[in-house]
Amino acid sequence: MALNGFGCLKIQDRLLSGTLRGAFPTPRNPPSAAAIFHRKSTALSFSSSFQFQGFVADRNHSSSSVQMAAVRHLEGSVTKTQGLRFAVVVARFNEIVTRRLLEGALETFHKYSVNEEDIDVVWVPGSFEIGVVAEKLGKSRKYHAVLCIGAVIRGDTSHYDAVVNSATSGVLSAGLNSGVPCIFGVLTCDDMDQALNRAGGKSGNKGAECALTAIEMASLFEHHLK
Repeated sequence: MALNGFGCLKIQDRLLSGTLRGAFPTPRNPPSAAAIFHRKSTALSFSSSFQFQGFVADRNHSSSSVQMAAVRHLEGSVTKTQGLRFAVVVARFNEIVTRRLLEGALETFHKYSVNEEDIDVVWVPGSFEIGVVAEKLGKSRKYHAVLCIGAVIRGDTSHYDAVVNSATSGVLSAGLNSGVPCIFGVLTCDDMDQALNRAGGKSGNKGAECALTAIEMASLFEHHLK
């Protein structure tokens, strides 16, 4: 229905006078301002916690409280040595040190019930030659871990740095290229006293410690990572 200007003025007058109040009904109990505010705040509020993909996160707690279900922890055992075979590569240079390291390693293998017939000891001229032999042994698939023993003592020339870097990278490459754990048991010392202290002296025997590492890594690969 079209209204001219005169009709609009009449409707405006009736609205002002209240005669058209019934045409626009108002609620009998209009909500208070507090009620309106409560409805808005309720509509905007949300739960402080939410759940998805199997775990629950709470906004009132730090991320460290997030709990994951069914997480598996894989680690090697030093008690399950049945059937594990080991090779030990020993540098002859500084034999007064390396032989003590070897003795500590063999004692540890015996302590943890590794059979003597499951251990092969291979001698090489020096620590520089350890890496290539360790890789060859690893690729033979006869051993579950290869323990690398040597001793490099700092002298007055840069020869020390060259041998240490070569021995370190050689053992690392042997493990990566063969897929068999190659344990770094090469001492790098400033003098002979430091070396002897770490080969059964007051600092313990690093050969024994590395043998224990070899057992754990061999077990990890054999029982969990095959």
